[in-house]
Amino acid sequence: MACLFCEIVAGREPAFVVAAESDGTAFLDTRPVFKGHVLVVPPTHIETLADLPATDLAGYFGFVQRIAVAVKEGLGAQGTFVAMNNTVSQSVPHLHTHVVPRTKGDGLRGFFWPRTKYASDEEAESYAADIRAKV
Repeated sequence: MACLFCEIVAGREPAFVVAAESDGTAFLDTRPVFKGHVLVVPPTHIETLADLPATDLAGYFGFVQRIAVAVKEGLGAQGTFVAMNNTVSQSVPHLHTHVVPRTKGDGLRGFFWPRTKYASDEEAESYAADIRAKV
């Protein structure tokens, strides 16, 4: 079975892509902690951070940094939460970094991540467009 994130990167699976560059692809999480929650993945199939070649670190994390700024500015958030699971709690075995918009008092506590859903594809696309405009 093909990797879902590899299929998204290749354009064979639909996703609300906010940016795609040589260092990675960023798209909305379909079960966001908060609306505008983005997943950033490297362009090739890499399972964990330990597997990411040292030569790719600066490019990948530079891209993650740009997405974090775009999420904050595009959504008018006060900040972002940037996190990554390696193996444990990694629902798709492809390296991915979560970029979650944050606002003081938003209710996120510790590592308990409540999940929500977009009301429609149109709502998801509007969040993706707001972030895309700032990448």
